[in-house]
Amino acid sequence: MQQKKYTRFLAQAAVIAAVYVVLTVVFAPFSFSEVQVRISEALTILPVFTAAAVPGLTVGCLLGNIVGGAPLPDVVFGTLATLLGAVGTRMLREWKPAAAILPPIVANMVIIPFVLRYAYDLELPIPLMMATVGLGEVISCGVLGLLLYKALYPRRKELFR
Repeated sequence: MQQKKYTRFLAQAAVIAAVYVVLTVVFAPFSFSEVQVRISEALTILPVFTAAAVPGLTVGCLLGNIVGGAPLPDVVFGTLATLLGAVGTRMLREWKPAAAILPPIVANMVIIPFVLRYAYDLELPIPLMMATVGLGEVISCGVLGLLLYKALYPRRKELFR
């Protein structure tokens, strides 16, 4: 029985990682820059449903950044931002979904502007990039993530056993 749970956990994490990578690469023009709406970040609501989403999102972000051609600091710190956001969402899973989307928004809003400055040599002021990245995260995590939550919530028990 324990083996079956472990296999299900790995399968869920792998599917989430794969979907994250595909969405990041397919929507690459929107996924990398100072004004970014990373569609794959909508998946950061998934830790509300399953713990497998935490490693799934982390590995997905890591691979998406590598495949997308991101420089090493973005690969490392972008992945760290996603990990922190996913863990925070998992910790807030018992709260309202509007609270659960806050950790990925805040983590990316704080970390990614420094990545943009030092990895991509963008000369924009850090506070401005915090605002633009934050806005993109509100769109992807807030709007799209909550739409995904509403779509999955009725079927959560059969999808995320």
